[in-house]
Amino acid sequence: MTRYERVADYRSHTGEGPLWHPDEERLYWVDIPNGDLFRYDPATDEHEQCFDRDVVGGFTIQDDGSLLLFEDGGRIERWVEGAGTTTVVDGIEGEADSRFNDVIADPRGRVFCGTMPTDDRSGRLYRLDTDGSVTTVLEEVGLPNGMGFTLDRRRFYFTDSGNGRIDRYDYDQATGAISNPETVVEVDEGEAIPDGMAVDAEGYLWSARWDGGCLVRHDPTGAEVARIEFPARKVSSVTFAGPDLSTGYVTTALTDNSRDEEGDGAGALFRFDPDAVGVPEFRSRVQI
Repeated sequence: MTRYERVADYRSHTGEGPLWHPDEERLYWVDIPNGDLFRYDPATDEHEQCFDRDVVGGFTIQDDGSLLLFEDGGRIERWVEGAGTTTVVDGIEGEADSRFNDVIADPRGRVFCGTMPTDDRSGRLYRLDTDGSVTTVLEEVGLPNGMGFTLDRRRFYFTDSGNGRIDRYDYDQATGAISNPETVVEVDEGEAIPDGMAVDAEGYLWSARWDGGCLVRHDPTGAEVARIEFPARKVSSVTFAGPDLSTGYVTTALTDNSRDEEGDGAGALFRFDPDAVGVPEFRSRVQI
């Protein structure tokens, strides 16, 4: 039995960052290099492009329901539909030639946000604190990607796609500091690349596999327990959605290739039955 269905097909270059907005009961996601923000209403089965920028690497939902957009050059903006954008961070030193990639809000409303490597340096992980200040958390990252938290909020998961692994850090909720990494998932060089991720209500990890055409569920030790394949080689990210967070969505990428190369569903958004329930994502609480 097919466990997935295609719900929106924009042939996105790099579809990414799906996130359920519980206030609106709609799913949002982005096409990173084209800067397109999309949303899908499962109640009406309607979807649309609702906003665009030059680049949008990721976003979070603020406490008030607005969106915090992480763009290129270290730029961060808040978007309110009908009212436009407000600049939160105009740029980050050393990031002029880079862009944000994956981001996640933490339990206190901060945001962990990774930036892409450039020809001159590796990727980095930053933390945007609620007062709007930015702190460098990790340097020398291959390619920062999917993140999550353990259910007790004491550990932090971080995907380094460039080095093919998911690490778990000690996480201090009071300060936002991370330390003592251990690798829980490691993919051999030349195999599919771990990309975006989510954590379910059992504490299991769901890792999208770029160039692997699948989504893999891991138990907290890192062991693979399930795999769902999609008609797209580049499965980029995953989230849980719906009022009870029992529906899964994955984004995929077409890049500059053809569907003959990347699969019939490359660049589309898919809904699937995870046979699991998610946990609510934290909201950012950055002062504007």
